[in-house]
Amino acid sequence: MATIHAVHLAFVFGLLGNVVSFLVYLAPLPTFSRICKKKSTEGFQSLPYSVALFSAMLTLYYGYLKNRAIMLITINSIGCAIESIYLIIFMIYAPGRARIYTAKLLAFFNLGLFGMIVLCTSLLIKQSYLRLTVVGWMCAIFSVSVFAAPLSIMRLVIKTKSVEFMPFSLSFFLTICATMWFSYGLLIDDFFVATPNILGFIFGIAQMILYIIYKDKKNVVLPEFKVEDAPNGTITSIQLSTTETPGKLNAMNQTQESKIVKGIGDAPTEAIELNV
Repeated sequence: MATIHAVHLAFVFGLLGNVVSFLVYLAPLPTFSRICKKKSTEGFQSLPYSVALFSAMLTLYYGYLKNRAIMLITINSIGCAIESIYLIIFMIYAPGRARIYTAKLLAFFNLGLFGMIVLCTSLLIKQSYLRLTVVGWMCAIFSVSVFAAPLSIMRLVIKTKSVEFMPFSLSFFLTICATMWFSYGLLIDDFFVATPNILGFIFGIAQMILYIIYKDKKNVVLPEFKVEDAPNGTITSIQLSTTETPGKLNAMNQTQESKIVKGIGDAPTEAIELNV
């Protein structure tokens, strides 16, 4: 009876994790709507989406190796499709240099690295259980490194005393997402699913606490910010120093949007855009 109850609970948490993860996947829609309207990628970067696609592909491979992992397979299949669409749109509107850089990222992460992982684990590891364990460790290690991405955002919030680039709603949903997948992994006794999401939950709570602390702060002084490889090569240095809340740093929103918790984790992010 207890086993049946745990199976039902696992299904519920897995389903909720799928729903919340799907909503988080849709978070960058305003960004790409803007790109399509302006027919330019402006200062946005493709790295978050390339890494998010790699993460979804790796977790999808893990779900394929694992028996009865339909919850992992469904959301990461959807994630692969959505991230691929984002990258196609980016490639269409990106300038030449950014398009070449994106192509290199896709060749490295999504073809080279992922292909090497699949090939090596398939040919060199004959035991299915050992193969599952190796891929699981890869997913867990990658997820832990990815979950460290919010540290840069949190440091910037403390430094500038502004939460304008760390929306509370996204931090909240990412925390809920980590909670759902941790519970799912715990109920199905999957260490590789549950453990990384502990870190995701901790960072999510920390971000919400920072938001509560700094949400009413208005004064901010940002240090000199250098932009490398700016569009059309027109920007070399920007100095922001004001007593008012600065213009929106959509780059940080993009960083948050791209940090997606989906079963075993998500993609790191580092995107830069300035609206002055």
